[in-house]
Amino acid sequence: MTIALSAGLLILVTLLLLLLIGVPIGIALIVAAILAISQSLGFSASIPSSAIKMFQGINIFTLIAIPFFILAGNIMNRGGIATRLVNLATAMTGRIPGSLAHTNVVANMLFGSISGSGTAAVTSMGAIMGPIQKKQGYNENFTAAINIATAPTGLLIPPSTALITYALASGGTSIAALFLGGIIPGILWGFSCMIVAYFYAKQKRYFEKQTISFREFIKVTLDAIPSLLLIVIVIGGIIGGVFTATEASAIAVVYSLLLSMLFYKSINFKELFNILIDSVKLSAIIMFLIGASNILAWVMSFTGIPQMLAEAVLGISDNPIIILLAINILLLIVGTFMDLTPAILIFTPILLPVCMALGMTPLQFGIMLTFNLSIGMITPPVGNILFSGLKVTNTKLENVMPHLFKFYGAIFIVLMLITYFSWFSTFIPSMAGLHL
Repeated sequence: MTIALSAGLLILVTLLLLLLIGVPIGIALIVAAILAISQSLGFSASIPSSAIKMFQGINIFTLIAIPFFILAGNIMNRGGIATRLVNLATAMTGRIPGSLAHTNVVANMLFGSISGSGTAAVTSMGAIMGPIQKKQGYNENFTAAINIATAPTGLLIPPSTALITYALASGGTSIAALFLGGIIPGILWGFSCMIVAYFYAKQKRYFEKQTISFREFIKVTLDAIPSLLLIVIVIGGIIGGVFTATEASAIAVVYSLLLSMLFYKSINFKELFNILIDSVKLSAIIMFLIGASNILAWVMSFTGIPQMLAEAVLGISDNPIIILLAINILLLIVGTFMDLTPAILIFTPILLPVCMALGMTPLQFGIMLTFNLSIGMITPPVGNILFSGLKVTNTKLENVMPHLFKFYGAIFIVLMLITYFSWFSTFIPSMAGLHL
């Protein structure tokens, strides 16, 4: 316990200091982890051990889906698919107060689910919706906040690489059931943020004047259907056993490429080359972060930090309601410092038995865990979606955070609903006759 406590404090202090002086997140994670493990293994053994763990962290077959989904997302963005989804979202949101903000939310949900990437959603929608909202007089910090706050919905609405990772970590929970189980929580996440945006827009008098006729609504809907078919193909193929979830990511690339080059004819081979280069760069950054996070995950596991935290949580009370609340608070804290994938791999085997003893199914726990840790993607100091969203809108963290806090509250309420009421996670999978 002493080793775990000292290692945990050293990691926390080192991370905060390095991030405050501007050290890149990936480097900060590696340095903090090496310093912590050096207390037990010595510095000379810590370096090669960390290198091995970093390689092992990215040498996972299911992670192949990440570069494929990134490539698919970039093709969709450059190929006009993202724009068509934005047009559909605009038609759906109508003239309600803050309709452009609501358009951003719906577009994030649609694009995030198709691309399977919160980072792709926040950058694509930020680039498209940011200038439009600014032109209409929206506060640019509020615009950045709602884009960031709703980008993780794609981590829950299928297809989702995070849920695939959980399926492996939990020992074989049905991926099809997880995919269907994430639909309602993902939609509720977006809807809760739309409620916040609605009242903010009424206060600031954000009313759009443009209208759309029924004929135009039908036109933009038909124009977006080929893009939306990707969800049907991917999810239907996985549930039907036609292909695996990892193979689905490659199918997403092929489909989006054919759609953009042959159907929409919006990209050519020269643009495709640039898309490939950009996708490689972004994939390398994300894989480096995952590898760095895996070093930290190994150090935490080696020093017993997760066990220490779990014991502390379970020692709080014997009341299931209090224990589940404490587990959520623990995961919220962990999510602010650790990448989603390593956190799922570490805490699933530790907390799943505890939550099952409290009456949770593996499916409900998986949705709760993924939902909770996804919040970490939009919180400092490590949140990848947060900093990607700030970069694409050219805004500052200190200016956006006051707006984000409003959305955090709404998202937390949804998290509590998912935690204490299994219906939100299990209704659709049970209707489909899947094992929970």
